[in-house]
Amino acid sequence: MQNFIERAREDLLKEDVSKRIHNFEEIYRFYNDRKVARQAERCVQCGDPFCTTIGCPLQNFIPQWLEAIAEKDLEKAFRLSNETSPFPEILGRVCPHNLLCEGACTLADGYGAITIGPIEASITDLALEAGLTLDFPELNRGKAVAIIGSGPAGMSCAHFLLRAGIQVEMFERADQPGGLLAYGIPGFKLDKQSVVRRFDMLCKAGLKLHLGAEIGHEQPLESLIDQFDAVFLGLGATDGKLSDIPSQQLPQVFLAMEYLTNVQRQLSEKSWMERFGVLGKRVVVIGGGDTAMDCVRTAVREGAETVTCLYRRDEANMPGSRKEYLNAVEEGVEFLFTEAPQKFVISDTGHLAGIDMVHTRLGAPEPNGRQRVEEIPGSEHCVPADVVIMALGFDVEGLNWLSDSGIKLGQWGEVVVDPESGLTSHPNVYAGGDCNRGADLVVTAAADGRRAALAIMEQLLGACRS
Repeated sequence: MQNFIERAREDLLKEDVSKRIHNFEEIYRFYNDRKVARQAERCVQCGDPFCTTIGCPLQNFIPQWLEAIAEKDLEKAFRLSNETSPFPEILGRVCPHNLLCEGACTLADGYGAITIGPIEASITDLALEAGLTLDFPELNRGKAVAIIGSGPAGMSCAHFLLRAGIQVEMFERADQPGGLLAYGIPGFKLDKQSVVRRFDMLCKAGLKLHLGAEIGHEQPLESLIDQFDAVFLGLGATDGKLSDIPSQQLPQVFLAMEYLTNVQRQLSEKSWMERFGVLGKRVVVIGGGDTAMDCVRTAVREGAETVTCLYRRDEANMPGSRKEYLNAVEEGVEFLFTEAPQKFVISDTGHLAGIDMVHTRLGAPEPNGRQRVEEIPGSEHCVPADVVIMALGFDVEGLNWLSDSGIKLGQWGEVVVDPESGLTSHPNVYAGGDCNRGADLVVTAAADGRRAALAIMEQLLGACRS
């Protein structure tokens, strides 16, 4: 260990851009057993590991599994990394590590942070390839929990409940499980087989999965509350935000998630809508977060003639991952910063032809600390577009059916929970993830799911057992 002076940080190799833009395969090549050990050997093994204590929402045993894999003990590293995390090979791919664990690494300032994310993903990949499996006990506790939603929060809650021997039934309204992981995050960032593999593990452990089951409409929540010992809500936040631009109902204007979902359905050979096709079209994406990056990079692979991203602030203020932004630039996306949309330009035939824009500048700070966006008079201009994709974030979808069942909702329609346990206003109903936080990270949803699972164990078993 502590070989950070002799050995430099080695980031993952990427598929050449000329090849990767023609498919949806993962662009990164994860470590083999030798390279993962060499990179782990750089760890300082801090007495107070900031990567865990302040960097990781799950407070994973990062130094411990780094030491294990550095010593080439794959099984130990695998079990340690899966002890606190419900799906480390997924979080090792999609987490913004530079802002979390790697950003908190002692070596980040000067030597290059340990490549915690790639190592995390590689450990489980290598272990599963070697035939290692996770052990789950018999479901003999005599207790059963219903989970609504199969996204990261629901997956996490199910994982830890099953590890405690508690029966779990999961209800998902879509036709395949995974939520955001299945339909929202493109395959070039997350191979869908990783999600399928995780659900195979959970089902083998005893998870009963119900697809096409929309609770609150087709089946009332009260029926689950009566039938199960506890219920967990992992409903996500999927309602795309709109701007105040008129004529947003044009058929050539898409919400980000409906576009990404449609592409993924097509790739999965499921039913899809041709109106979302962008082949040969001038595509403009409005937004600067990771979802906007997913949209622009997807449009490139879908054969758009041009792909442009418009963001009202400057590059330094983009909320999305720097890594994803640079990948998009490599793949040919044009970025126009300090631009604000005013109205859509409609042709004589009634089709979208462009967007009237105005240049912006950053002014005095707002109460939240961010600089105010100010429009520059006289800077109006038009950006040509055949398709516009709105990637402005997400709100919690209308959950009035929850309030009808006595579940308290907050100002923005979010589920109100006790921050220590995830318990809602109903004594047997818990919640976590984006339906409580609003749109946030996969790892925070996973942490919420685990928090609720531990509280449910405490309630049903009398002790917190993982």
